[in-house]
Amino acid sequence: MIHNERMTELPARRLLLVHAHPDDETINNGATMAGYVAQGAAVTLVTCTRGEEGEVLVPSLAHLAASQENTLGTYREGELAAAMAELGVIDFQFLGSPSHKYRDSGMMGTPPNEAPESFWQVDLEQAAMELVEIIRDRKPQVLISYDDFGGYGHPDHIKAHKVAMRAAELAADPRVGVGEPWEISKIYWSAIPRSALHGSLTSSNIFVQILIRFFNYVPSKWLALPFVKADGVVTTKFDGEKYLPKKLAGLKAHKTQLIINGDLFKFSKRLSTRVGGTEYYIRVKGDAAGPYDKNGRELDLFAGVKE
Repeated sequence: MIHNERMTELPARRLLLVHAHPDDETINNGATMAGYVAQGAAVTLVTCTRGEEGEVLVPSLAHLAASQENTLGTYREGELAAAMAELGVIDFQFLGSPSHKYRDSGMMGTPPNEAPESFWQVDLEQAAMELVEIIRDRKPQVLISYDDFGGYGHPDHIKAHKVAMRAAELAADPRVGVGEPWEISKIYWSAIPRSALHGSLTSSNIFVQILIRFFNYVPSKWLALPFVKADGVVTTKFDGEKYLPKKLAGLKAHKTQLIINGDLFKFSKRLSTRVGGTEYYIRVKGDAAGPYDKNGRELDLFAGVKE
């Protein structure tokens, strides 16, 4: 694990990802990360909290929860390290100094969210400047994070988005901070096109299976999720099917948080989604460049980037 160490040799392609909690990175971008590592790119992951308020899904580890021993954050650091080993990512760190890491904020309106040490409460400029230091050191050409609703509205996801976008702006400003200014060429937000959701759902209920298979059924509440976007909005995809085994191994490393059975990610009692290696994005900075798929989507996040 590289933590606040300067990189002396920079590969031609450099990717930075900013996520809220351990596991978010593998769920959203696991194949992308593994794929670019395999291609020789430098992949840097910054995680903003240790996910201390997460729900523990493994009964034998329930004692780790915030309501009991409150040691889940430390445990999830180990899960993140194990997941990164599966993906081949060696440059990953938590936002903040080694002696102070921001705490998981929990959901809006809860006591953890209002705690002064929570990520939601931290001053935006302070957190952004900590990320600026990393940006100016790693010099990424491409940044991946969430949309302005944080994907699904979790306060830490929203704050991670704000920190990432503000840091990208500040890092390019020669009047700000120390070190040489660096402008990130392309910025992407993770997304799922509706057509991809249609193709990945499965169910333990035979009636629902028939509806999904023959009638393209998707529960309206899933189509309404903020990170499920109209197909025309999604600008870019990364075909990482060959890296799916690495992504699945990374997901399984986050065992306190995720239920993975084969290639199925279970998110309710009866509904699961197949984990795929194709990951989708919305480009919010930078110009489009080929190659493209049949729908006109970029196939390479670095397309058009000057190396």
